[in-house]
Amino acid sequence: MTQRLDERFWEIDLLRGVAILMMLFYHVLYDLDRFGGLRIEIHACLWRYFACAIASLFLLLVGVSLTLSYARASHTSSERALFSKYLTRGARIFAWGLVITAVTWVLLRDDLVRWGILHLIGLSIIMAFPFLKLRYGNLVLGSLFLLFGVLIRHLRVGSSWLLWLGLMPAQFTSVDYFPVMPWFGVVLIGVFVGNALYSGYQRNFRLRDRSHVPLIHGLAFLGRHSLLIYLVHQPVLITVLLLMGAVDFDVPISLYLLIESA
Repeated sequence: MTQRLDERFWEIDLLRGVAILMMLFYHVLYDLDRFGGLRIEIHACLWRYFACAIASLFLLLVGVSLTLSYARASHTSSERALFSKYLTRGARIFAWGLVITAVTWVLLRDDLVRWGILHLIGLSIIMAFPFLKLRYGNLVLGSLFLLFGVLIRHLRVGSSWLLWLGLMPAQFTSVDYFPVMPWFGVVLIGVFVGNALYSGYQRNFRLRDRSHVPLIHGLAFLGRHSLLIYLVHQPVLITVLLLMGAVDFDVPISLYLLIESA
């Protein structure tokens, strides 16, 4: 069936909603481990892989969504207008990242978010624009970003100016850190997936419409509002856990009404 340009792909919203649920589950465990006294060992290897899977799913879907929006808008807009659109969108997401940086600087000081996932997504939306028409080239480039990210992850430098790239100073700490290497590679691989599976804003595979199923409809709703949920979920979770008596603080509560790493 032909997809209209004003229609969304419900399966993309569904997957983003699944990522939202995974993030909420992880952050409940994180809050209980850090503030509730439960020995969950949230920084153990298993949970680190789980957190990495959440971030990877989000960023993969960023790449897929970029190809979909580009295919939809390219029918009516010039390349210059499209670049302006992505520049504005990326800057807006990046600005939210700067808000997180400012708030965490006030409340967390040394653990502030210097380069978190919103900074990365904002920059990625702009950086990915020249590659949105590529298919296998994005698979190669994305793999190279992943490889270089692995190669430099233990390298330490003398300043923080290259944090965005993946080069950290000694003793660097942050509650949220997603540098360009390797994570932009995941976005590029998402662009490859989008062009391979949804070329011309059409599915290149058969999929029965399940969007009317209540559970799927609910998850897709979460997926359509992922940015808002990401911004407010930690304050809401902390408030609920406090009301339940599941967490306690020896410091002002406002210190932790923030977004933690995904």
